[in-house]
Amino acid sequence: MIKLVDVTEHNWLDVVSLSVHENQKKFLDKPIGIVARGYIYRSCNARVCGISNDGQIIGVALVKDMDEEPSCYDLQQFMIDQRFQNKGYGTEALRLILSVLSNERKYGQVEVCVNKNNATALWMYKKVGFEDTGYIDERVPDCYNLMYSFSK
Repeated sequence: MIKLVDVTEHNWLDVVSLSVHENQKKFLDKPIGIVARGYIYRSCNARVCGISNDGQIIGVALVKDMDEEPSCYDLQQFMIDQRFQNKGYGTEALRLILSVLSNERKYGQVEVCVNKNNATALWMYKKVGFEDTGYIDERVPDCYNLMYSFSK
């Protein structure tokens, strides 16, 4: 069963040892970088969550608050270890993250920036209900801005 778990002194080594396939590395930060970003963005209510399946860490995600327009949750990083991909865990974990954020309901939406060449991630985000906003950030022109609205 998929659960979101806090990254602690007991499991952080499991989190930072996660890896993705070689062709995915250009799309994601290393897990240690994801954990570090959580610390750097602590003033933005950043949360780094381990993704666990039956007690084993299989992934990691970083969500932070984004108070500038559009005010929303910002899903900055989301990864499932290469050993556990293509088994439905990513979709299940993403739906769980959205459920937790929906229950919290500080914002009405979740934004994610996805590289245009990351077809697998684009497919997964669209499958759970993210939609392309049409906005292109000039700092990352090779990415789509996708938004999930809790009002659906």
